[in-house]
Amino acid sequence: MSAERRPRARRTLAGSLVLLTTVVAAVAALVTGLVAWQSAAHAAEQRERDTLTRQATLLSRLPVISPVLFSGAERLAGPNGEQFAVIAPGGGVSGAAAPAVDLASKSALLNGRSVSARSILGGQDVLLVGAPTARGGAVVLTEPYATVDREAGQVRRDILPPLLVGLLGAALAGGLLARRIARPLTASAAVAHRLAEGERGLAAPDAGPREAAEIGRALTTLDQALARSENRQREFLLSVSHELRTPLTAVQGYAEALADGLIEPEQVPEVGRTLAEETRRLDRFLADLLDLARLEADDFRLELADTEVGAVVAETAAFWSGSCELQGVELRVERPDAPLTVRTDPFRVRQLLDGLVQNALRVTPAGAPLVLAARAGEDGGRVQIEVRDGGPGLSEDDLAVAFDPGALRDRYRATRPVGTGLGLAIAHRLTTRLGATITARGHGPESGACFTVTL
Repeated sequence: MSAERRPRARRTLAGSLVLLTTVVAAVAALVTGLVAWQSAAHAAEQRERDTLTRQATLLSRLPVISPVLFSGAERLAGPNGEQFAVIAPGGGVSGAAAPAVDLASKSALLNGRSVSARSILGGQDVLLVGAPTARGGAVVLTEPYATVDREAGQVRRDILPPLLVGLLGAALAGGLLARRIARPLTASAAVAHRLAEGERGLAAPDAGPREAAEIGRALTTLDQALARSENRQREFLLSVSHELRTPLTAVQGYAEALADGLIEPEQVPEVGRTLAEETRRLDRFLADLLDLARLEADDFRLELADTEVGAVVAETAAFWSGSCELQGVELRVERPDAPLTVRTDPFRVRQLLDGLVQNALRVTPAGAPLVLAARAGEDGGRVQIEVRDGGPGLSEDDLAVAFDPGALRDRYRATRPVGTGLGLAIAHRLTTRLGATITARGHGPESGACFTVTL
C-alpha cells in the first residue's frame, strides 16, 4: 500500500513578496551595475582625454617649445606616465611619444586639426592627444591606458556600496510591504475558517490595502448572509415539523380510537373521510418538499423544445376552469393572435403555471376574476406570462419574502386560506432553472397579486 501523499507546502504570501521585491531589486541593481560599469570606463577615458587635451593646448601656445623638448623631454613626463612629442612644421617628429604618432594623426595635426585617439607606444595601449601650434607644427601627449583602467576601477568600487545598500533597502521594504498586506489577509483567513466551523456574528478586519479591506468586508457580508440563510432554514424546518405533526396527530388519534373501539359504527365513514383528507394533506406537503429538493439537485434535467406559450396558457386554463367554476371564480385568458414561440421545457412551464394558478385560486373570493395572460416582451425577444387574481394582494413587506419557503403561510395562517407554504418557493426555483425570471406585484389590475414570468 503506497504512503499517503502529503500536500505540497506552499510559500507564504509574505515570503513571496519579500522574495519578489528582493529579486526585482537584485535585477535592477544588476542592470544598474552593468550600465554603471560600462559608463565608468567611458567616463574615466573621457576625463583623461580632457586632461591631456588641456595640457596639449597649453603647451601648443608656448612661444618656443622645440628647444625645451630637445634639451630634456623626459622631464616633462607626468605622474601618470604621460609622454611628450613635437611635430616640426616640416613633418619631423621628436620626443619620447614619437613612436605613437602614426601618419593619419600627423597629417591631421599638420593640417591644423586637433587629434584624440588610441595608439600603441612601447607595446602598450595609450591615449594620444595632439594640438597644432601657431607656427605650423604640433604638440603630442600620450598616457598609458592602464591609467584609465585604474580610474575606472576606482569608480566601480565606489558604485558597489550604494548598490548593496539599495538591495538591502529593497528587501527591507519588501518585508514591510509583505507584513502590511499579509496581516489583514491572515486575519481574514482566520475569520473564514471560523465561519466554516459554524461561528457567526464575526467582523473581518477592513484595514490594510484596498483589496485586502474589500476581502474583509466581503467576509462580513458573507457572515450576515449565512446567518440570515440559517435562520430561514431553521424557521422552515420548524414549520415543516409543525405541518407534519398536525395531520400525523390527527391520524394517530383516530387510528387509536378505531383500534380501541371508541368510534361508533355510524361515525366510521366520517372518520375515514377525515383520515383520507389528512393523508392527502401529508402527501401534498411531502410532494412539494420533494419537488423543492429535486429543483436544488445538480442533475435536474430540462427537455428543451420550441414551445408555443399561448397554447400552454390555454391548456392550463382549460384544466383549471372546472375548479374555478366550483368556487365561483371568473377565469379569463388573454393571449395575442400571433403565436408566441420560445425554446423552453413545456412540461416545466405548465408545472410552473399550475402552481401559480393554484396559489391564486386559493385566495380569490367568489365573483372575483383570475386572469392568465401571455404577451410578447417589450424587446420582442422574450415572452411574458402573467397570473393575476382578485384576492387581497400583497404588501411591500410580503413582496420582500414572497418566495421564501413558508414565509407568507406563517404570516397569514390565521387570516387567509393557505397551502403548504412551498408553492411560491418552488415557482421561483423552477423559473430560475428555466433560465427565466419571476417578479411579483402586490396589486395588479384586478386589485389582487400579480406574478409575471419572463421566458
